[in-house]
Amino acid sequence: MTPPDIAETGADAPSADVAAVSPCLQVLKKRADFLRAASARRQGTPGFMLQARKRAEDGPIRVGFTCSKKLGNAVARNRAKRRLREIARFTLPSGGCPGWDYVLVGRPNATADRNFAAMLAEMDRALRQIHGS
Repeated sequence: MTPPDIAETGADAPSADVAAVSPCLQVLKKRADFLRAASARRQGTPGFMLQARKRAEDGPIRVGFTCSKKLGNAVARNRAKRRLREIARFTLPSGGCPGWDYVLVGRPNATADRNFAAMLAEMDRALRQIHGS
């Protein structure tokens, strides 16, 4: 017997991916993509580190997120990643360039606790630095 089709909301709802929220963004999943972005351009901010690289082929904006165990336990790392996903969702569709990969790296004692408006401003500033405008 299959369960009835009911729209899930709240805590029972499946987690939304960045691509589901913003269709112009794709999520990086392969380690090789993260390593290529790490060896390209970097811009540090107090709340996070932005790594970016231009791909050889044009296509959608791709974004990845990473938070190491230095940030704390799983609860702290997940909170930091949720905040980084929201920052990417707000800023990359307008400030990012198609054909680029972006990786947002969480920082200990900063990403999970920093003011969200300040982090949005830092992301805009970091994108301008990366793209030279």
